[in-house]
Amino acid sequence: MENHWSHYCTMSVVHFMAFPNTISGEGPVLETVTKIAEDPFFGAVEIGWIKDPQVRKTVKHIVDIAHIQVGHAAQSAVLLGKLNPNSLDEAERQHAVNQLCCSVDEAAEMGCKRVAFLSGKDPGDADRPKAFAALLQTVKQVSAYGREKGIALTLETFDRSIDKKSLIGPSPYAAEFAQAVREDFPEFGLLYDLSHMPLLFETANQAIGTLKDYLVHIHIGNGVVDPALQGYGDLHPRFGFPGGCNDVDELTGFIRALLQYSYLDEKKAEKPWVGFEVKPLLPEETPALVLANAKRVWQEAWTKA
Repeated sequence: MENHWSHYCTMSVVHFMAFPNTISGEGPVLETVTKIAEDPFFGAVEIGWIKDPQVRKTVKHIVDIAHIQVGHAAQSAVLLGKLNPNSLDEAERQHAVNQLCCSVDEAAEMGCKRVAFLSGKDPGDADRPKAFAALLQTVKQVSAYGREKGIALTLETFDRSIDKKSLIGPSPYAAEFAQAVREDFPEFGLLYDLSHMPLLFETANQAIGTLKDYLVHIHIGNGVVDPALQGYGDLHPRFGFPGGCNDVDELTGFIRALLQYSYLDEKKAEKPWVGFEVKPLLPEETPALVLANAKRVWQEAWTKA
């Protein structure tokens, strides 16, 4: 590809994945957000929950000074809080609604336009239609709340059989769900992650071709599908991790699919986001090394695409 990738997309990074000691909403949030904000490679940062209101306020100043966009990633809050937005228990489902509305509040405070989250566990074939209906109810409730604050929801698809075992889920099912939400909330969208593609046993053309009308966000990273290997599951290791599924060639194919189905299109008035979601796993791996790896792999894959 001759044109520079910056003509096509805004690069972001999932802050709490690159810096896992902040995933609880505490820890060295300010120092680590500053490191991302100081790097001109990134035009956006995806931040999870931040428990201290004063720290949130300072982070808002940092991203404003650096002139980068900010997104709210509620996946950490959902997973650590063991929330189930598609629970068939109404009290449990409503608890998830309340917590997601808190995420919307934080996102509005930070100047975000979107809140990303994930569905709860897949209950199996028999109860899946009920879970679909429950999730639809949750998303519409939170979307209505978010709309008042200028915040749209983004649902990230996850594996159904390996690690997170989420309701949403395989791409055809995710597309069906997105279509149902968009009847009332056309601003709703889906997030697809290259890291989850091997865990969903999908190909880039299958996934992006199926989801093209609903995609508003992309993540890139790696995954391990062999249970005998280190890093098995949805742990987001670096590109080229031993036994991992994704490296330069796989990312190249993924970029080609994003171009083919016009997720990446330099004619778009607003550049879509492509976010690194990678994590240091081995003792010698540091956030800086893992992010340097991701930037090199992205640039090489872009050139080949």
